[in-house]
Amino acid sequence: MKISISLAGRFHGFELAKQFLKRGFLGQFISSYPRFFLEKRGIPKENSKSFVITEIFARIWRSMPLFLKNNYNPQFFLAELHDSFAAGVLEKSDAVVAWSSFGLKTIRKAKKLGMKTIIERGSSHILYQTEILNEEYGRFGLRARTAHPKIIEKELREYEEADYIGIPSLFVKRTFLEKGVDEKKLIHVPYGVDLSEFRQIPKKDSVFRVVFAGGMTIRKGVHYLLQAFSELDLPNSELLLIGSLSDEIKPFLKKYAGKFRYIGHVPQLELYEHYSQGSVFVIMSIEEGLAMVQPQAMACGLPVICTENTGGEDIVREGKDGFVIPIRDVEKLKEKLAYLYENPELCRTMGTSAKERVAKGFTWDDYGNKIVEEYRKIISVNSAKKS
Repeated sequence: MKISISLAGRFHGFELAKQFLKRGFLGQFISSYPRFFLEKRGIPKENSKSFVITEIFARIWRSMPLFLKNNYNPQFFLAELHDSFAAGVLEKSDAVVAWSSFGLKTIRKAKKLGMKTIIERGSSHILYQTEILNEEYGRFGLRARTAHPKIIEKELREYEEADYIGIPSLFVKRTFLEKGVDEKKLIHVPYGVDLSEFRQIPKKDSVFRVVFAGGMTIRKGVHYLLQAFSELDLPNSELLLIGSLSDEIKPFLKKYAGKFRYIGHVPQLELYEHYSQGSVFVIMSIEEGLAMVQPQAMACGLPVICTENTGGEDIVREGKDGFVIPIRDVEKLKEKLAYLYENPELCRTMGTSAKERVAKGFTWDDYGNKIVEEYRKIISVNSAKKS
């Protein structure tokens, strides 16, 4: 069995490639990163095809002033650029998995070569995503930064034309089913965590520390966390915010000034140090497929409070490893935080349970075992039809 992969950016694609590689199943790895970078991360040059123009353009765009980002969106152009390159260099293997919005031309080429096709979608169904983000940003009179209309149109064609769609969580699965996608088309496998990078070290103080890590955006629900923590006003407590700062969240930071500590972006290899000084990890996202910060924090011994729209329910066992609550529910978040604050021994026990939970079923090797088994089924079905 040989599986080829095409994506621009990183996401969990590098981990997927390494899992195929260690089992001898990796075909081509078509990436927007240079080949020397891929080789440093364990992807052999003989497997890799690189199209760095996409990555260069994307990084230049991210550095542009906000007014340009609000009025011009190169998202569709970049997606088409990478997709065209991937389709041009794709060679025959048993199957190809291409990231959503970057894969229509690629899967069409693959079908001509007699390959099975999988579109990997790391977030909810794009129509659901667009609707809920427009709704959330509208609550604050802001324009949502949603997918380009042509990207939406393209993804819908990808969902239709691909043989299968890879998804990471029950939440994402529900959104696809609600939009009429056949359940048999969905490959549901949750992401994993690298236990060599995320490990618990001793906590140095007795502060009840609530940790958040991720992009500081409306989509991540940071404003609800700020409100809940501020209103609780717990003695000997701290809210630690980690991640890149967006302009849209600045008014909320100003409103709750003095109620949190913000340390900005932290390299992934250093995150475990900050997680380990926490008491509980909280993520109040309005929408995302499966926030990988959740298993990361759990691996460092933190219970997790998350919303139903983070993919956390696939990993977090209610009342054992943490709590899963509705989106926007500030009162429920306050209730759970107060409960853990008032029961520190139980909080530590839940953190230990969370660490054991990910170590025994949600490592990247566990992900690899599950995804390979799903792909074996796909390939065997294809082989049986040909015979």
